Amino acid sequence: MTVVIGFEGSANKIGVGIIRDGEVLSNPRRTYITPPGQVLSTHSSESSVILGKLRQLVEPAHSVLFELDMLLRLCVLRHQPGTKVRFSLIYYNFHLHSQISNDPSPGYNIEQMAKKGTKYIDLPYTVKGMDVPFSGILSYIEDAAHKLLSTGQCTPEDLCFSLQTLFAMLVEITERAMAHCGSQEVLIVGGVGCNLRLQEMMGVMCKERGAQLFATDERFCIDNGAMIAQAGWEMFRSGHVTELSDSWITQR
Repeated sequence: MTVVIGFEGSANKIGVGIIRDGEVLSNPRRTYITPPGQVLSTHSSESSVILGKLRQLVEPAHSVLFELDMLLRLCVLRHQPGTKVRFSLIYYNFHLHSQISNDPSPGYNIEQMAKKGTKYIDLPYTVKGMDVPFSGILSYIEDAAHKLLSTGQCTPEDLCFSLQTLFAMLVEITERAMAHCGSQEVLIVGGVGCNLRLQEMMGVMCKERGAQLFATDERFCIDNGAMIAQAGWEMFRSGHVTELSDSWITQR
C-alpha cells in the first residue's frame, strides 16, 4: 500500500490531498478572498489555515501513514490525472482577469452567471493561426461594460453569456492543433476547464472528428492537493524518487 500526500499552494488557494494506490481519500481546499482594497497576503493566509486543512484531510481518510510527500510544478502536474491518455492535446485554460469572484473559480462563476444571460453582446473575434489575442477582448469589455451596465443595455449575466462565446475561438485553435498533430484526444485541464459550456462545445468538435474528450469537474480542475499526490504516486511507481534532504522549492 502506497499512501501519498500532496500540498497545493497557489496565489490564493491552499489544498491538501491524500491518495492511496491511486484512490483519492480526501481533497479539502480553501480559497482566500482579499477584503476590498487590500493586497493579497498569500503567506499569512496559507499558514493560518494549513493545519486546519491537514486535520480535515486526516479525518475522512482514516490514515496518517504518509509514505511519500512530493512537491511538483503546477503546470507540469495539471495533466497528471490524464497521463493514461495515449496522445492528447492538452488544453490548459487560464481565466480572464475580471471582477467576478475567484471562489471557487472564475470559470465556474462565469458559467453560473452566463446561464442567466439572455442578450448577446458582440465581441471581437480574432484568431490568427494558433494565436488568440484575448487582451483586445478584455480591453473592449472594460471600456464598454461600464456604459452598457450603467445605461441598462445589458446585465452582468449578459456579459458573462457573451464572454462564453469566446470558447468558439478556443475550440477553433484546438481543432487546428489536432489536425496538425494527428491527435484524436483532447484533455481539458485548468480552472476554467470545469466550465460545462466549454466542455460541451469541445465535445461537439471532438464528436464531429471522431475524437475523444477527457474532462473532469471542479474537484480536480481547480487547484487541489490530489493532483499533486497523483503526480507523486505516478513518479514513485516509475522509480523517480527524490530524498527529502535533496528536494527544494522554487518560489516565484
